Amino acid sequence: MAGVIGIGNALTDIMTMLPDNDVIRKLKYPKGSMQLVDKTASQKILNEIKSIPQTITSGGSAANTIHGLAKLGIRTGFIGKVGNDEFGKFFSEDLQKSNINPLLLKSTSDSGRAIALVTPDAERTFAVYLGAAVELISKDIKPEFFAKYKYLHIEGYLLQNHELMISVAKKAKKAKLKISLDLASFNVVESNYDFLHDFVSQYVDIVFANEEEAKAYTGYSPEMAVQIIANECNIAVVKMGKEGSLIKHDRVIHNINAIKATSLDTTGAGDLYAAGFLYGLIKNIGYKKSGRVASLLAGKVIETVGAKINDKEWKKIQKEIAKIILY
Repeated sequence: MAGVIGIGNALTDIMTMLPDNDVIRKLKYPKGSMQLVDKTASQKILNEIKSIPQTITSGGSAANTIHGLAKLGIRTGFIGKVGNDEFGKFFSEDLQKSNINPLLLKSTSDSGRAIALVTPDAERTFAVYLGAAVELISKDIKPEFFAKYKYLHIEGYLLQNHELMISVAKKAKKAKLKISLDLASFNVVESNYDFLHDFVSQYVDIVFANEEEAKAYTGYSPEMAVQIIANECNIAVVKMGKEGSLIKHDRVIHNINAIKATSLDTTGAGDLYAAGFLYGLIKNIGYKKSGRVASLLAGKVIETVGAKINDKEWKKIQKEIAKIILY
């Protein structure tokens, strides 16, 4: 069976369900923002929330997508960099428990972590200490990493390292892999605009973007943006939250409805969408049905805390996927 290998920031997610907005106000972080913090600031936040229950999982955008694919029975691997510490050990063991091949490089720096502060309205405010995760460099990437996989999934947060992105893409293409790219964040798109357009045109087969990222990339609303992006790659996907998503391949645009869901935490919605869509491509069920599977996974993950869906729910999801494929 065709497999998917992901590459991205290896981060341990520390999900914290806040009872109110007091912690956010005390930290003076804009609600809903993503803050890059240093090790000292990260520890200060952990001290601030130590009395509040937390859920700890391996995370990072590409890793979340790979976890979703592994749960659906797809052969998977993940490339990242961690420290020689408890967070790094946890990340590696969590991958292995999910049957994901951990291709993890080691650093003397502490492992990266993402503290997600989720308020009662399901809004997320992130404080991210990248640590070892951001130290991944081109010479870390070995050609043999790509053996036996059909797809490489790249998270857009790696776009800050242009040399790494080009090196990874060239090695993956030499191994005849198709490349999918999640644009990650509108500010990442804006700060890497010229490089990104060149990179997509030369190396990328599938682009995933949400509404804001698509506008930053093209300057247009989703309907026009999906067409512009599709001119630069083989398949373009623009996600619009409750309004569903648009998929364009060749001259055909598929309009995919979002499923009805009660949002508890939107962490991982885009990542699991990508997992569902790639699963559909591997299973060769067509773009419309692949989009429906993607929408299903995105809707289910926002009904839980964090980017991981429990095993009981996965069994239900697999039954619903079987119905999508059949009908």
